[in-house]
Amino acid sequence: MRRLRNRLAGALLSVLALTLSATGCAGSAEAESDAGTGSGAAAATDPVADRVEPLAKTPEPKLPVTVRSADGEQVTVERAERVVPLSGSLSEIVFTLGLGDRVVARDVTATFEQAARLPVVTRGHDVSAESVLSLRPDLVIAETTTGPEEAVDQIRAAGVPVLFVEAAGGLDDVGPRIRAVADALGVPAAGTELTQRSEDRIAAVREDVEDVSHGDRPRVAFLYLRGSASVYLIGGKDSGAGSLIEAAGAVDAGAASGLEKDFTAITSEALVKAAPDAILVMSKGLESVGGVDGLVKIPGVAQTPAGLDRRIVSVEDGVLLNYGPRTDQVLKSVVAQLYGDGDR
Repeated sequence: MRRLRNRLAGALLSVLALTLSATGCAGSAEAESDAGTGSGAAAATDPVADRVEPLAKTPEPKLPVTVRSADGEQVTVERAERVVPLSGSLSEIVFTLGLGDRVVARDVTATFEQAARLPVVTRGHDVSAESVLSLRPDLVIAETTTGPEEAVDQIRAAGVPVLFVEAAGGLDDVGPRIRAVADALGVPAAGTELTQRSEDRIAAVREDVEDVSHGDRPRVAFLYLRGSASVYLIGGKDSGAGSLIEAAGAVDAGAASGLEKDFTAITSEALVKAAPDAILVMSKGLESVGGVDGLVKIPGVAQTPAGLDRRIVSVEDGVLLNYGPRTDQVLKSVVAQLYGDGDR
């Protein structure tokens, strides 16, 4: 995610500025955490496991190492006894490498079971340098879009190594992100092993939809919803969901309809032009608009094939666009919900 949070930043500011009921510029990760449960019918779900699956053998870091950070800096890691990943996706990678016992804090989007009791020091762009430094970290791992910049600079100025990892944008980013984290932790072999496992599992799910002919591929629109702030967006070319939708044997309806921006405010005209056969949403976003009953009341949704058929695909917020070790499960869930049994 984000990943999604960061792609949404500009779009959210624009939409919120035009929304009468806007509630301010709270970080989207906070919105994800605080969204109401709503009411109405729920979408069918095929949930992703709430736990990560660490490698069978726990690796032993070989340090010190010097690695190149995605911001161009050379970062030397002397120790990795106390690690602070500043996103849920990065936390997932560290835990799945088998080094979760070294993680001392989490981002609000690290919702999997093993991380649930860790203190929260990050909410999207709202990194607290003071909170991070109070934990005496040996290494901080951040997304290239982590912020505010001043907070990250403050952490580095205190002498703590900060590794930036390129933000995820699609399935091709799974391996490079895993290897970047593993290299910085001094466990490159484990990174290679986890990359292979993750890519093999994704490939296995993709094989299941290879027989979907091009003409039969469903059109899927990714909608970002936050009913509490009256934020309703449709994903376009750079939303981050296109890679996942295509891997599920479908067509990204927003991109195919000509939406070049990452996110655009939902209008009846945009939805009619996208003509989705199914709608992909985050689970808390769906809850925030009152479930499927509330979703189809958003102008234009009921007039789409997806709205008429109430064909909604819902995946938990903290994992949908992580593009990490659980992405195969996310893809499997999307495929199961999109096609159902025997539909392919």
